[in-house]
Amino acid sequence: MTILTTLRRVAWPLVLLAAPVALAAPAHAARPSEAEIQAKIDADLAAAAKAEAEARAAGAPRPAPPPPETTKPAEPARTYQTVPVVITTSLGSFTLAIETERAPITAANFLAYVDQKRFDGTAFYRSFKWDDGTPGGFIQGGTQNDPKRILKPVPHEPTSKTGLSHVEGVISVAQGAPGTGTGDFFIIIGNMTGFDATADLPGFAAFGRVVSGMEVIRAIADAPRSPTLGEGVMKGQMLEPQIRILSARRALTS
Repeated sequence: MTILTTLRRVAWPLVLLAAPVALAAPAHAARPSEAEIQAKIDADLAAAAKAEAEARAAGAPRPAPPPPETTKPAEPARTYQTVPVVITTSLGSFTLAIETERAPITAANFLAYVDQKRFDGTAFYRSFKWDDGTPGGFIQGGTQNDPKRILKPVPHEPTSKTGLSHVEGVISVAQGAPGTGTGDFFIIIGNMTGFDATADLPGFAAFGRVVSGMEVIRAIADAPRSPTLGEGVMKGQMLEPQIRILSARRALTS
């Protein structure tokens, strides 16, 4: 039984006793009115309710503080093994990171050309841009199928297998059909993910990316093009003069 309930049961009999007690009072004492009696009871009930609430608050266990928020540390982005290669051209140098872990077959093919100096003296010979000015494009270079320079064709490694994509700075194998690529390549400007493999199309084999010197890539892309050179879809895309590849070497690493 609560204090408030107990007080209610005691207070109402007191109301009934108040009148007889008042009647026995001296004549000069004023008899309290029913309103005053009710006000006193209400005050007592309010005081009892407050006391009961305070008692409960004092005796109730305090809720435990919430555990400190812990932020799960972000997992570090996975890094893949790459080999740096510096390409020096007549317009400057840029550095590639060749994806030896994710695209091992295509990367090994490119590095064979580098190590055997088969790119030395070749050129960038093509710059593709959208006719309507849409951002994006690529430059193409390499051996131009010179029989004295090329090695056997490299098996196709689609982007659906390697996880790579044809975005800004990515280097990929130039080929007429999957598995026919040799010593020619192209480098993306902007994003051209239409070259990625799909469920219906094999796409092209990306195998690295530009990690420094992208301004050189853009300078090659903006070099003069001949309006007449080139066959089929490549007409009007051929650089004139071509941009010479002076050397291609593995970069020294510490």
